[in-house]
Amino acid sequence: MLRLFCLLARWIANLWPRLRRLPRKAAMALGAPGADQPARPDRLWRAMLVVLPLALVAALVMPQVTLVMSPSIEAFAVRKSSGPIARGDYVMFTLHHPIAGPRPVSVTKHALCLPGDRLTMFETPSPLASNSWDGHYYCNGQLLGVSLPQAHNGLKLTHMEWSGIIPAGMAYVGSTHPRGFDSRYFGLLPISSLIRMERIL
Repeated sequence: MLRLFCLLARWIANLWPRLRRLPRKAAMALGAPGADQPARPDRLWRAMLVVLPLALVAALVMPQVTLVMSPSIEAFAVRKSSGPIARGDYVMFTLHHPIAGPRPVSVTKHALCLPGDRLTMFETPSPLASNSWDGHYYCNGQLLGVSLPQAHNGLKLTHMEWSGIIPAGMAYVGSTHPRGFDSRYFGLLPISSLIRMERIL
């Protein structure tokens, strides 16, 4: 019993200094210029008039913003944009591929070759790996990119072997980055699976 009383007395002794500091902390929270000054709630309200609208705007805007983690795209942040997809637009889609890992990931690229455009592909021996071929891709005669025989982690890559007029409802997506992972490897994508985006940063 005596031991319990001693523990309780020690707990109260430790609690008392904290309780004595509580009014000072409350005054500072209410806008006091210092710990020993009276509270000035008007300062707190003025600060809240600035902070709360900013917090509301951030809460509304941030869920609509997507950060671009890929170095192959020159944008850092994009958001959804209405309207039909045109050549050069940013587009976002879900990628299912071993190079992306076990789970699907959201990827942002450019729509580079669209229905009715002529996509031309030809192969040359790869200088990076023996017995391998690189694919060179052109849209209406303009170079889009050249495939690589393997990824940076050593994973062997196979490239799309197709040429012709891009059919309705399909698109070639990619970037100008030489190591970009795009339609060079996984082929054309249905336009219905693409979300038009616009750059905000």
